[in-house]
Amino acid sequence: MRSHHHHHPSLSLCSRAHQIGALALVVVTFLLTRSLDRFSAFSHSDSTPRASSHSSADLFHAGALNWPLRGYGDTIALRIYVYDESEIDGLRELMRGRDAHITPQACLKGQWGTQVKIHRLLLKSKYRTMDKGEADFFFVPAYVKCVRMMGGLNDKEINQTYVKVLSQMPYFRRSGGRDHIFIFPSGAGAHLFRSWATYLNRSIILTPEGDRTDKRDTSAFNTWKDIIIPGNVEDGMTKFGGSRIVNPLPLNKRKYLANFFGRAQGKTGRLQLIELAKQYPDKLESPELKFSGPNKLGRADYFDHLRNAKFCLAPRGESSWTLRFYESFFVECVPVVLSDQVELPFQNVIDYTEISIKWPSTRITELLDYLQSIPDERIEEMIARGREVRCLWVYAPETAPCSAMLGILWELQRKVRRFHQSAETFWLHNRSIVNRDLMEFHSWRTPVPLP
Repeated sequence: MRSHHHHHPSLSLCSRAHQIGALALVVVTFLLTRSLDRFSAFSHSDSTPRASSHSSADLFHAGALNWPLRGYGDTIALRIYVYDESEIDGLRELMRGRDAHITPQACLKGQWGTQVKIHRLLLKSKYRTMDKGEADFFFVPAYVKCVRMMGGLNDKEINQTYVKVLSQMPYFRRSGGRDHIFIFPSGAGAHLFRSWATYLNRSIILTPEGDRTDKRDTSAFNTWKDIIIPGNVEDGMTKFGGSRIVNPLPLNKRKYLANFFGRAQGKTGRLQLIELAKQYPDKLESPELKFSGPNKLGRADYFDHLRNAKFCLAPRGESSWTLRFYESFFVECVPVVLSDQVELPFQNVIDYTEISIKWPSTRITELLDYLQSIPDERIEEMIARGREVRCLWVYAPETAPCSAMLGILWELQRKVRRFHQSAETFWLHNRSIVNRDLMEFHSWRTPVPLP
């Protein structure tokens, strides 16, 4: 049979014309969308920090911080209630000691000053709320590391006072502490509160210490709920516009390959470094430090020495973290971490292979040979990248385009819960929250029972 289907040239030409037109329309639409997106990116006039879908290499744009979009939302939208020292009996003692003679200014100094700085920044924060009912989080201020060091409270008093404070917080009882934030700024972490495992095991802990800490069997740090924060670098070194204690030296003007400034503390790694410095005094500087007397090493002298090497060694001491890691970025030497269990801040956004080296603490005798093999070009690259990232170690106001405080706020945002519950929280058909005695939340009286 012969086919009755006929070929129509006009239809073929028409469909081809349609195809070309459709393709042109797709191209024009794509280009227009790109242009509008680009315009939109520059048209945001508010100062609220925004998230970004960029990689860690694009974390900073024009000096401003862009957190990744995944899991964080596209802007910071938090409400944080800050407890006042006068509203909770015992809170003042945790901040000023039993006789209230310790001042916040005295606690601001040194590597544990974060306990004061974060509190002060939250008091001024635009994310602070005075309404407990709308709060996403509750911040509990306490300067217990400082208070303990200055004799304001002993360990037993700290423990008793914390328990007393927590028993006066119905919102802590409501959530089991999951929406309450505590700072423990030293290597001891939350162990400063001996009963932390009973009372704070669900709370958010801000600490620079992520290891189990020395002489402890149980870690006070939980990678899923807690936040590693940077240590408190001397303000005189973190200023970018004003005068600083010392300025970095050009790489070719530095006398040493590496340095280590710290006490031995009887720790194997530190003792090995001191011994290496005796064997190779032209490569590794590690003088015996004087912390008192006429030859005491001043802060300016300390930073002056620290900047005189290409690599700054940061071995484990009494705990896994060391302030020297953060200080190295401001004298612009590459930090070399010699602490196997260390946890570092903001790992969701920072690739630490770009800005530092972590070397096995079991191979310290081979370290100098390895460091000497690294070309200056690579060292310069790492220093340059560290120069961009170091703003995240600075406890500047949240109005700054990049700061440790902004990093902490972004990390808190990912932990916001819409609903709060605990083993002692119940709810009914009318959406009321009640306790085990079926008493509604607004009627709970203090002291509330604790676990």
